[in-house]
Amino acid sequence: MTSRQPTPPGAILVAIDIAKTRNEVLIAPPGAARRRRLTVLNSRADHDRLVELLRGYEAPVIVAFEATGDYHRALAWRLTDAGFETRLISSVALARTREALHNGWDKNDPKDAQVMLHMLGIGVTQRYYDPLIEGINDIQELSKTHDTVARMKTETLHRILTHYLPLYFPEIERFRHGARSDWFFAFLEQFPTPASIVVLSKEAFIEAAWKVVGRKVAKSRLLGDIYETARSSIGLPIALDSPAIAMFRLVLAEMRSLVAQRQSIEVFAVQLLQARPDFLRLQQIPGIGPINALTILAEAGDLRRFSHHRQFLKFCGLDLATYQSGKFRGQTKLSKFGNARLRRALWMAAQVAIRQKENSFRDKFERYIARDRRDPDLRRKALTAVSAKMARVVHAIIKAEAEYRPFFEGGGARWKNPSQQCREGAVATL
Repeated sequence: MTSRQPTPPGAILVAIDIAKTRNEVLIAPPGAARRRRLTVLNSRADHDRLVELLRGYEAPVIVAFEATGDYHRALAWRLTDAGFETRLISSVALARTREALHNGWDKNDPKDAQVMLHMLGIGVTQRYYDPLIEGINDIQELSKTHDTVARMKTETLHRILTHYLPLYFPEIERFRHGARSDWFFAFLEQFPTPASIVVLSKEAFIEAAWKVVGRKVAKSRLLGDIYETARSSIGLPIALDSPAIAMFRLVLAEMRSLVAQRQSIEVFAVQLLQARPDFLRLQQIPGIGPINALTILAEAGDLRRFSHHRQFLKFCGLDLATYQSGKFRGQTKLSKFGNARLRRALWMAAQVAIRQKENSFRDKFERYIARDRRDPDLRRKALTAVSAKMARVVHAIIKAEAEYRPFFEGGGARWKNPSQQCREGAVATL
């Protein structure tokens, strides 16, 4: 979301090319014939030296840089905390501008600093939104850690389902329901092979496994079914004390640990954000639960900073883009130049919303696919449109600080509370 940020006259312009250990700094004082170039190491002494140097100009200072992993965070916070105006350079805009100015793909740190200084001078920058100063650093860390743990859990689960179970106990997979349940992995940790089950009598097995499977409806029948399944299993005859089974149990223990970590992060997130009105408002929208709400707040910050919902759509990468040249006009599709994690959260929320009984998201999806319900390409486009609508609704209720009010479909449908105008109805046609 590159936007025009006017540069005030008389300001000191500073461009910084960020790297892991050292940063290339280019300073352009107003009216000076030559620019000042220096290298700043990522150390406290060099950061202090840069701050003192910029303060010595006794003029407004505007610093621009490109986000580089998380390496820019420490220096950006220090400069912002020192009172300097900080601006962000879009990576895409920087690459395009560099190619246009130098007529080539050649790239190096000093050249990038020159291009950033040029972009700062013409005002093609974004305002830098520092998570620590804006008070969302803790939320971001919760969200990113939850995402990391969830990905590790999914990878470990796939290893269990595609490697260990086909070798040692293929038939047991049909008893697994959901990846959040710990009992299935606790059961496998105690009974990793059919031989570990059938070595006991049926009654002895039910008694040994009774507490492992937790609270279940018809627990005796479930355990009896598992016992009979083990008797006819085609799993490899591996000894329980073999190194292979030890590795299997090691992976199962890792899986249980990841499940527990994910659940503890979710509880912690709810406790941390339960007093925030924006967190509560987001969960009123169909398809948005605590984790999706956490991701939206962590990645977007305060949504009130987007004056129009089109700016938020562009920030998410849910804006439409078309390549056109002369008589040729390409297919209009999502730009995907925005925040990928935020876009994924809205996409997942849309998938949940269209499966619920009655809301405007499902109504939009049904109207979109009415022409051919079995066309996968049409369904994908419909889900994309619903995701964009989800983003507009999210922006609307946060910016207006309004409660979400449901929308009811069907002939002759009436509001449950006629005195309230439907908030979703106001955006249902978007």
